Amino acid sequence: MQAITVRDRDAGVGGLTLSELPYPHAAENDVIVRVHAAGFTPGELAWPGTWTDRAGRERTPSVPGHELSGVVAELGYGTTGLTVGQRVFGLADWSRNGSLAEYTAVEARNLAPLPADVDHSMAATLSISGLTAWQGLFDHGQLRAGQTVLIHGAAGGVGSIAVQLAREAGARVIATGRSADRDTALGLGADAFMDLQADRLEDAGEVDVVFDVIGGTILDRSAALVRAGGTLVTIAAPPAVKPEGGRAVFFIVEADRARLADLAQRLRDGRLKPIVGDVRPLDEAPAAFAPGRRRHGRTIIRIVSDSPTEAGSQ
Repeated sequence: MQAITVRDRDAGVGGLTLSELPYPHAAENDVIVRVHAAGFTPGELAWPGTWTDRAGRERTPSVPGHELSGVVAELGYGTTGLTVGQRVFGLADWSRNGSLAEYTAVEARNLAPLPADVDHSMAATLSISGLTAWQGLFDHGQLRAGQTVLIHGAAGGVGSIAVQLAREAGARVIATGRSADRDTALGLGADAFMDLQADRLEDAGEVDVVFDVIGGTILDRSAALVRAGGTLVTIAAPPAVKPEGGRAVFFIVEADRARLADLAQRLRDGRLKPIVGDVRPLDEAPAAFAPGRRRHGRTIIRIVSDSPTEAGSQ
């Protein structure tokens, strides 16, 4: 099969190549997915799991990408709850070969059924971004109706979904980003927008929850915005500055089949609209990683197109 691989930690994006790899092995409770669409996180080449297995042993070549949507091609021993030919989407495992490949081995529990009327490219945007947004806002931030949340990077993959979920939950949403993101963030339902380059972050006032995807000095300065009893939530790095009288939470997204199914239903109902920018073929995935080449919205790698037969399977 064809896959995007990387072999050298120091090579960065320049080390990504289209390669031939053996068809993956389906371990116990695994599913082999014929990948139709995949997503990636630009910084994942620096993640430990990209280079080591669950036991911490070095593994190369490594296949990046952790969001996928496709069709079940094979079931491993003991796998239940899914069937061959079924449309699925979800998370590829952190410490195994990922989704930028024609076939990927995934733990069955990391996948959810995908309705026939949801496009694979749209589904691939929900796996990490959707779960991260939900878990950050509600599981860790404990956001409730009537509260105020400040969402950094509100026009990005995670932030754009977080704005929509927070708004639907009845929260007041302050979005941040670059000036070019203003219309997008407000169009998604944000009540206010702050330009991180032109506005003073401190003028946002006190909020109940800050949801950060940026890190660095933005994360440090955000701690002062959290009112007593509130929460600073980030996926960037463990916070060095904690809110006075509040909590600080750093988390890594976890697979959740039930929540994935809920997000897919929200997409079907029109209550959730992920932003898809570029859609590229597998051989263009290395170029898609380059920061200067990414367009507004999530970049999705389309590996195969839906066929009439596949589109009707469940």
